[in-house]
Amino acid sequence: MLKSFIVVPAERAAGVYHRESRSGKYRLTYAEAKAVCEYEGGHLATYQQLEAARKIGFHVCAAGWMAKGRVGYPIVKAGANCGFGRTGIVDYGIRLNRSERWDAYCYNPNGKECGGVFTDSKHVFKSPGYPNEYENDQICYWHIRVKYGQRIHLQFLEFDVEDDTACMADYLEIYDSYDDINGFVGRFCGDELPDDIISTGNVMTLKFLSDASVTAGGFQIRYVTMDAPSKAGDGKNATSQGKTNFLSGKFGIM
Repeated sequence: MLKSFIVVPAERAAGVYHRESRSGKYRLTYAEAKAVCEYEGGHLATYQQLEAARKIGFHVCAAGWMAKGRVGYPIVKAGANCGFGRTGIVDYGIRLNRSERWDAYCYNPNGKECGGVFTDSKHVFKSPGYPNEYENDQICYWHIRVKYGQRIHLQFLEFDVEDDTACMADYLEIYDSYDDINGFVGRFCGDELPDDIISTGNVMTLKFLSDASVTAGGFQIRYVTMDAPSKAGDGKNATSQGKTNFLSGKFGIM
């Protein structure tokens, strides 16, 4: 019964991470959210633990259960589309109806790594379990946040994700933004290396999802920071035009 709700930790900071049901956002009752966290040896995060994580960069635009039936989400960067234009914990308070369906915020400092928040000038991150094949039913977020005025240069070192004509099974999505709400760049699968991708600003988000069947070798992706161009017109992003499957975002194919 529980397994249908299990996904791997998404963005992680100070032992806190966000969870959603494999079937999508806002599908977990309080009891289900509590069970999801406990399944891997953790528990629902307290308000104080979520705030501590937020202070070191934990930002998720999705409301989730916390300990004692509280619901909210952490906002680091104010935006019109998330957080009502302010920063802090957007607090929905303690819910009297524990059958309401939200996501979950778990706390487990020793939990399995999948995603994270990256602020260094360079880093190489890998699919879960790499160089072994990734597992089924994964949802991972990598959030890259570098200094203001810098840009992010992504380079794919290895890439092998279950192939599908429309990338509807397993896929990696890339967003030229602080979260997976805005700035959609593309969706990738297959085993062809995508071309390098350069952000338009100092933030970028990657989301990896695998379904309940068929896995593949996974990926390694390196990023380095670079100074923003000084000349107008030099700031265009670039993405794969090769055989790797992708879907264009609202800003077109970058």
